[in-house]
Amino acid sequence: MMKKILVTTDFSIRAKTGLRFAIQLASQQDVELTFFYSYHLMKPTIWSDADFASFKKIEAEKNLKKLHQYVDSIYKNKGIIPKNIKYVVKEGIFADSNIREYALNNHFDFICVSTRGAGYLKKILGTTTSSLINFSAVPIIAIPHNYRTTSIHKLLYLSDFTDVDNELEKVMDFAKPLGAKVILLHFNSPSEILDKTSKIAEAVKKYEKGSVDYYCKDLKKTDRLISKINEYTTLYKPSLLIMFTKQNRGFIEKIFYGSQSENYAFNAKVPLLVFNKMA
Repeated sequence: MMKKILVTTDFSIRAKTGLRFAIQLASQQDVELTFFYSYHLMKPTIWSDADFASFKKIEAEKNLKKLHQYVDSIYKNKGIIPKNIKYVVKEGIFADSNIREYALNNHFDFICVSTRGAGYLKKILGTTTSSLINFSAVPIIAIPHNYRTTSIHKLLYLSDFTDVDNELEKVMDFAKPLGAKVILLHFNSPSEILDKTSKIAEAVKKYEKGSVDYYCKDLKKTDRLISKINEYTTLYKPSLLIMFTKQNRGFIEKIFYGSQSENYAFNAKVPLLVFNKMA
């Protein structure tokens, strides 16, 4: 069955990176892209329900036309003829919950969203993206504002080894249609005694030879996880970084903030795919 990706936009310049990534992904495999715009309307107190209903209809038509033009211009600039695409606009108070509900109710496989840029957590991800990563049952693909479109050929899967067999299966399901190689990276914490290399080798064995490389790297007590992720992302140069998170543990905050006294400016350049461990 063809995978479905909900591609969100707010019509900003930075949001175009998410659309470009989704279009590139669709050029490498058959997927259905639905371009989605969430907006909110306030009802003036002097308006009747009939007046407001009429206004909502006009705004929906206007926003749908705007979405068509916005998306079509990106396809035109890339010299690609659109196929298997849909356009949806939906009114709602909160963009994050509007996106989550639509994606879940319509059985999407992924949500693709652009990040805002460098800086502290909410500036990096934007409040909508941060909320989606922390609460969405549908996996999130977060695209940096400074992302430059390129073929998706290498995936870096960061594993905590708690459920490597099931997680790797999801990663390979994503990678195989793209013809992408997977690098499995596990960081051994300073308190770990057992070497997990042999167990990882066993998990990898059932996949085609050469399709997965794997590495176990030791962390020192002074190492910060986000710094090590940056280091190995620079080393391996993946097209996409993949993580799994238990959302109720505040994963994003733990990764991006080492302590209350230190703010770490994370300048993301690589798209991030986040699966919910509970999904």
